[in-house]
Amino acid sequence: MHVSARPITKLSLQNNGTLDLVCLGVGSAFSKALNQTNLFLVKGDTHLLIDCGTLCPHTLYHHYQTRITDLDNFLITHSHADHIGGLEEVQLSNRYVTHRKPNIIITKAYEKILWDQSLRGGAEASEGTPLTFKDFWHIIRPKKLKHYDRDVYETNLGAMNLKLFRTKHFPDTTASWRTSAWSCGVLIDERIMFTSDTRFDPPLLNEFEAKFSPELIFHDCQLFTGGVHTGIEELATLPAEMKRKIVLIHYGDQWKTFRKFAEQAGFHSWAKQGYRYRFN
Repeated sequence: MHVSARPITKLSLQNNGTLDLVCLGVGSAFSKALNQTNLFLVKGDTHLLIDCGTLCPHTLYHHYQTRITDLDNFLITHSHADHIGGLEEVQLSNRYVTHRKPNIIITKAYEKILWDQSLRGGAEASEGTPLTFKDFWHIIRPKKLKHYDRDVYETNLGAMNLKLFRTKHFPDTTASWRTSAWSCGVLIDERIMFTSDTRFDPPLLNEFEAKFSPELIFHDCQLFTGGVHTGIEELATLPAEMKRKIVLIHYGDQWKTFRKFAEQAGFHSWAKQGYRYRFN
């Protein structure tokens, strides 16, 4: 794995076949100094945006010389605003400006949640006849896999393999992923694990470590314990060999005061906003 020497200033929608990952932002939902944690992937002729927060179209345009309508492929992990807030702009600008439908990787269950609870209000009545989710999106339906301890879904996007795994995010009163609101993380090419937002869930990490031994784990990292995210002190209790793979992401503005703690705990690194991670 190679990390670019400096932040990139323009997204490339194609490459020579390596797997490239850019953290468009690394910040928590309420960060003011960091962009929202949305990821961009490219491999060969295929690109993918994982999550599209409220500020994502602005971030793409001003930091990466890319318009949200330049992107063809989307995957959303859950329905908090820093992960879905830019989607209304995506669907409306594509329908009425570029006149096309982007692709979205989404399960049937989450499609209903995303449309009924978030996107329907600003889109359904846009024309004389009520519109539906399928009027705005071309759906790529991942297949549910067997032999996992939680719901896991899989699809291929071009040469990119994606496994979506259910996570235990919110509310904080639930005991497991089964009773949590719909949320997921993503395993990319069986090499990079992105937890997206999740509470501390060692069984998840242990299962995927045993099955795939990913090279890096971009893990949700809250700088205190409690609530609906994983605290950095909770992550510090993981085995040393696992911590060496963990790249901390979705952290707060005060993260620099935790650099010494993170170093002593033995984590791989803090996710670098705007830098390109290249996996040959």
